[in-house]
Amino acid sequence: MKRKLNHDATMDGIMRATPATIRVVLQHAMLCVGCPIASFHTLSEAAREHDLDEDRLRRDLEAAIKSGDVD
Repeated sequence: MKRKLNHDATMDGIMRATPATIRVVLQHAMLCVGCPIASFHTLSEAAREHDLDEDRLRRDLEAAIKSGDVD
């Protein structure tokens, strides 16, 4: 199933729905894993907070979702 992320998706929701995205979050040096704010921070807010390009982050997360790899 192809899943697109929108700017309102929370970081916690993304990571819980597809654990393969955790690797992407860590590769981008984001602090969302285990962060109590992750359940409130949207993808857009997290990208802005970590000074990341939102479109690139979204593409990387969607690639991880598509692959489904957990390693």
